[in-house]
Amino acid sequence: MNGRRGLLDDTVRRAARFLETLPERPVAAARGAGELAPALGGALPKEGLPASGILSRLDEIGGQGTVASAGPRYFGFVTGGVLPASLAANWLAAAWDQNAFSEVSSPVGAAIERVAARWVLEALDLPADAGTAFVTGATMANFTALAADRRAVLLAHGHDVDRHGLHAAPEVTVVVGEQAHATLFKALGLLGLGRDRVVRAPVDDQGRMCVDALPELHGPAIVCTQAGNVNTGAFDPVGAICEAVRADDVRVHVDGAFGLWARVSPEFAALAQGIERADSWAADAHKWLNVPYDSGLAIVRDAGALRGAMSVQADYLPDPENREPFEFTPETSRRMRGVEVWAALASLGRDGLAELVGRNCRQARRFAAGLRDSGFEILNDVALNQALVAFGDDRTTEEVIRAVQREGTCWCGGTRWNGRAAMRISVSSWATTDDDVERSLAAIVRVAEAVR
Repeated sequence: MNGRRGLLDDTVRRAARFLETLPERPVAAARGAGELAPALGGALPKEGLPASGILSRLDEIGGQGTVASAGPRYFGFVTGGVLPASLAANWLAAAWDQNAFSEVSSPVGAAIERVAARWVLEALDLPADAGTAFVTGATMANFTALAADRRAVLLAHGHDVDRHGLHAAPEVTVVVGEQAHATLFKALGLLGLGRDRVVRAPVDDQGRMCVDALPELHGPAIVCTQAGNVNTGAFDPVGAICEAVRADDVRVHVDGAFGLWARVSPEFAALAQGIERADSWAADAHKWLNVPYDSGLAIVRDAGALRGAMSVQADYLPDPENREPFEFTPETSRRMRGVEVWAALASLGRDGLAELVGRNCRQARRFAAGLRDSGFEILNDVALNQALVAFGDDRTTEEVIRAVQREGTCWCGGTRWNGRAAMRISVSSWATTDDDVERSLAAIVRVAEAVR
């Protein structure tokens, strides 16, 4: 027991030191995977190593390969940091080592999920009786929600896809926007709906689906919309799309990985107006809710459709009298993911969550204004927390991105938008202050001017 306590105390000291140095350390990792892998181990040890030595090795070698994405100046991949309350809840839940698949295996896991699901629906102003699943991220959230939608549209034509599969099923038409996120296609492929047999609807210059260009739909069909384009932050007009395609055998899904959280902000909720009319929604929690990886949310208006698509039956499983987690998620055995969502929402409250979203959006606008004033080109309407900037031709822009990453004050990624190379600045962290924005802005301008 004393050895275990000492190990955990050592872990806390090392983790605290890492977190305390985040604000001032270079954001990029010091060493790459090619260097780290040999240092972390050759052949599998014949005999086990002491836990204290393993921890020390992981910290001292592996720590050199960590990106400071939990810090205040990481603006890549729409990545949030980790709220202190969620981190602490994650640690405690790991010590509890609960299998959160059922109330029998973990009463606290089941209770936490019920409360966290209710809070999420309240915060996002979505139907209180919707089914909610705690999954690994937006990819599996899209998969889970679309599985429920697939079930519903095929049942409307008398086919139970979960019992009989897609063999002899009516063909399901899937409509996506031209700027749909890559992981949506992965989910469609996993569901047997096909990555390439989708109907692609035209979009405007910000990536929003054009309602008047939607095809005439005769179900079964699913229309996949987007709340928060990964480059521009733009929102499809979901309410108008729902109105245009509404039918018993047509479902509208919203991929809202980060953009769905705009609904919590009085200042930015109008961007997501009408989204409540959809049939299903997917979101990440490890993005704008700032909980540890991996955490996502699948929400389905028809909870019965979600339960029908995800439930499992076996003689050893309990008969569900209340909401059992295993009836709503792709996994059965899984960690207690809901505890981090619960802790984040309890820590922030409705007002704190709204302040976080609003602050990050204003900070993205400050980035755009500062870079524009310095003579660089902003390529998108900065409606949410995403800013795209070009520093000249593609070659110059790409070199600026690499140079900014090497310089280390902040980290911004690259992308392509409307055929042009761009730096993408994604502001999603609770830890980012206005001073961090000004410091990062000065570094980007300084590096860009040097490159040019």
